[in-house]
Amino acid sequence: MKKINYIKLLLLGVVSLSSCSKDYLDTRPTDSVEKSEVFATTKSAKVAVNGLAKMMTQQYLSSQGFNGEGTIKMYYGNYPGNNFFVNLSGWADIINSNYNQNLTSIYLYYPWYYYYKLISNANEIVLNIDGAEGPVAEKQFIKAQALTFRAYSFMMLAQIYGNRWSDSNNGQTAGLVLRTDVSTGDMPLSTLGQTYDLIYKDLNEAISMYSESKLNRESGKNFQVNKDVAYAIYARAALNKQDYVNAEKYAILARENYKLMNNDEYKSGFYDPNGEWIWSSYGAADETLFFYSFQSYIAYNSTASAARTTPKIISRELFDKIPVSDIRRDLFLDPKGEAYTTATGIAGPDMKARAFRTFPDLQSTAVPYAYMNFKFKAKDLPGVGNLNHFRAAEMYLIEAEAKYFQNKPATAVQATLNALNTSSGRDAKYNCTKTGAELLKEIKLYRSIELWGEGFDWFDMKRWGDPIIRNAHANGGNFLTSLAVTINPQDKNKWTWSIPLRESDYNKGLE
Repeated sequence: MKKINYIKLLLLGVVSLSSCSKDYLDTRPTDSVEKSEVFATTKSAKVAVNGLAKMMTQQYLSSQGFNGEGTIKMYYGNYPGNNFFVNLSGWADIINSNYNQNLTSIYLYYPWYYYYKLISNANEIVLNIDGAEGPVAEKQFIKAQALTFRAYSFMMLAQIYGNRWSDSNNGQTAGLVLRTDVSTGDMPLSTLGQTYDLIYKDLNEAISMYSESKLNRESGKNFQVNKDVAYAIYARAALNKQDYVNAEKYAILARENYKLMNNDEYKSGFYDPNGEWIWSSYGAADETLFFYSFQSYIAYNSTASAARTTPKIISRELFDKIPVSDIRRDLFLDPKGEAYTTATGIAGPDMKARAFRTFPDLQSTAVPYAYMNFKFKAKDLPGVGNLNHFRAAEMYLIEAEAKYFQNKPATAVQATLNALNTSSGRDAKYNCTKTGAELLKEIKLYRSIELWGEGFDWFDMKRWGDPIIRNAHANGGNFLTSLAVTINPQDKNKWTWSIPLRESDYNKGLE
């Protein structure tokens, strides 16, 4: 029987899943070469680590919409949020968070499936790399990378399937199945606190090994992880956990080697890494996602129908809060008093003509909408582009929020916001002087503006415990009537997705 190269299987994501139904547990081909060949040397093991990065931009579950990390950003971060509109009434259940207790829904299952697939592969590397032939420093660096991927995956799962920290009784509510080996037997849920303990432990070990190895990722390969990525994950995880001392500490460390992009870079389409990007997924001209990619759903110049006919749009209420002096306002189609269909947002003749004049690389069949985004662009068609996960701007915002909740002087928080907005050139007229509750509102506002469309919207609203309030045009918004809803923090199972039936049916440890 012909043997299949196991490294290729890692790259293709054809590996066992530690925590799901037996159908998915038995996916390792019996005719593959022994995994000992993958971990025979550090050279071959490096390919396995790159396979983790590749898994973040693959199609899963035989569905066009499930495209690795891009799906998490779009379906779980953008669509159900407060500031992201798309004219898709048929997607009201996803957008209005109606599936998060539907135990058999593929939408409830997908994040569990995807992140445990990453975790399973990372576990193989962590457990086997020490036996590889090669320099100790290389083994340390490879293990640190695998731990970084694992920590990221558990962090994302905790945000989706765990309570917000403020509802967790200081971490005592249910967490995750914390598999750190390749076992597939019954295992109970941890607490949320234990979940974050593991995330911290993985990151602490990774940071130590990065430092001891004195190695870094390869030049120009932003899709690989390194110590800076571990710092960034630590900062976001600590913010989620309301551990503001560590959130501030690691946000500052994470952005140390990354300079905020200039205005030309900011307006260039968010498809290629620049000096601000800390970590991203690779997008290439030979990318196999085609119409499944994140850019095919959001890039204004994409040939995909999802982008051409239902462009992704900023909420009217958030747009109106962006100062006219702010270059980020130019990333959206300002109606400027021109007519559009208020029920849907479709641009009238004058606005449509202006959109094509201003952005001539719009597809001729594209349907412009009021407030549509021009932030995201594809560098190749139908939707090729790198997918950002962390950048320095987020670290400034984490730093500002962490300082605020530590009751540090308002001037320190203001200075951080000014560095992000004024010194960077995003808004040369910006000057934060707000204090108290108004200062927190300012932090939240500029997180919403700066990170729009990058998959933070719903996650931020959940973390803050703020209600989602979407309005139709008559009430000052631009949402379809079916999407113009209010979702309070205690609604929808406190915004906590339930454990999938495919897990609980198999894993009797959850009983």
